[in-house]
Amino acid sequence: MQRISLAMLILIVAAPLASPTLAASPNPGISADEAMRILKAGNARYVEGKLQHPHQDRVRRALTAAQGQHPLAAVLTCSDSRAPAEIIFDQGIGDIFVVRVAGNVAATDEIGTIEYGVANLAAPLVVVMGHSQCGAVTAVVDDTKLPPNIAKLVAPIKPAVDKAREANPQAAKDVLLKAAITGNVWQAIDDMLRQSPIIREKVKDDQVQVVGALYDLDSGQVQWLGPHPDQEKLVGAKKGPAGKSGQKGKKPKKSEE
Repeated sequence: MQRISLAMLILIVAAPLASPTLAASPNPGISADEAMRILKAGNARYVEGKLQHPHQDRVRRALTAAQGQHPLAAVLTCSDSRAPAEIIFDQGIGDIFVVRVAGNVAATDEIGTIEYGVANLAAPLVVVMGHSQCGAVTAVVDDTKLPPNIAKLVAPIKPAVDKAREANPQAAKDVLLKAAITGNVWQAIDDMLRQSPIIREKVKDDQVQVVGALYDLDSGQVQWLGPHPDQEKLVGAKKGPAGKSGQKGKKPKKSEE
């Protein structure tokens, strides 16, 4: 009986080591570049119909319940039922920290949740992902009369729509909508960086990357937009080696006498 019990114990302990799916565990310390590589690879599998459904078994549940969550990215995206981030990126339990809200707006609740993801859970990457045919952006483009709570919810989208109109004064609606959806991604990142000292400082110190993305409902493809075009202005100059502000740690030039 003792030999049988010992053998069974060895098999139970060794099983996670023998299977890549079972062996996978929360991975603190992953870089933003590696996190993005994993998300891109997962989306490629999704588009090709070759989903692996990683980290969705009993062992993964037990592992994350015992050791906590260490997501590789925080994702702010729309609540549209056609845009489930975990499926789009072919990820599993504990892999991505997802915030979903109509129009992927970044207001107090969303920003506070993302702050938790980067400050408490150490996610090195933040993705703000809009999507084609977004109903929330469409409602603002069409100037639809909305109930009070929904009107307040989509109010942060209006600046993006106004900028899209200004840049595309004679554009057809589909062109304007596409520009507004892209602009709304930038607007959410702008709002996040302006309103969150926590996220702003982590971006400035190269501890976190914040990037935009667009999901196409038809193809399933995620288009990566990169950092906000005005990120440097939004987060401020990086600190040099002596703790002084400057670019890439260079010493300020001496003034000419």
